[in-house]
Amino acid sequence: MRLTKDFYNNCVVDVAKNLIGKRLIFGKHQGIITETEAYRGVDDEACHAFKGITNRTSIMFGPPGFAYVYLIYGMYHCLNIITEEEGKASGVLIRGLKLPEINLNGPGKLCRYLGITREHNGINVVESDDFYLTEGVSVKNILITPRIGIAKAIDKPWRFVADILS
Repeated sequence: MRLTKDFYNNCVVDVAKNLIGKRLIFGKHQGIITETEAYRGVDDEACHAFKGITNRTSIMFGPPGFAYVYLIYGMYHCLNIITEEEGKASGVLIRGLKLPEINLNGPGKLCRYLGITREHNGINVVESDDFYLTEGVSVKNILITPRIGIAKAIDKPWRFVADILS
């Protein structure tokens, strides 16, 4: 079953945890989400939208269920899914994906392998025929840790990792 707007229209931390084990479909690729991180604009200095609306972050203030794709270090794309109600900037970074042929650990590797680029920024993953998420597999244990690869707000336990997939 495909994830609906109502699924994404929840607290970003809850959505990040609940995305573990869900299936991401992008073109010909299908994989199980194994790692996520939550980012919330209002109280999270590590969130791109912490300082408000800019051309880059405006999508984060939009309705839930849209892809936010950005470039880091001038070379790696990262995929986020927008959550919470319109006007509240938040998104879930997809950090890990298990495909039948490979386990992708890292948001840059994931986007590079799948071919996700800035061209995919703003796609409605609730309505798209080529880029969406569905129910997936049952996850027996989810590890909860502080986020990694950031310099600010490193104390927030908003990283979720599948420990054992069933």
